[in-house]
Amino acid sequence: MVLSVEGRLDTTTAPILETELASSLDPVSKLILDFAELEYLSSAGLRVLLVTQKKMNDKGSMIVRNVNDSIMEVFEITGFLKILTVENETE
Repeated sequence: MVLSVEGRLDTTTAPILETELASSLDPVSKLILDFAELEYLSSAGLRVLLVTQKKMNDKGSMIVRNVNDSIMEVFEITGFLKILTVENETE
């Protein structure tokens, strides 16, 4: 399953994404989150990524793609690069 995340992933939108993922992940063995259009990621968004990664560890794999520089910096500072598989496609 490929899911494109756009705009802001924060305290307002993170619960929406978490609900969507919870209802969609059962048959999924490979999840790709495309962040090409994601501008901002808060701690609430990080929590959703962590919860989703834990679920996918039991089922298959999760890849986060097309992460911009500011979100990549958040991943580096928080140590999420050790938890997530992050791929950036060359343009």
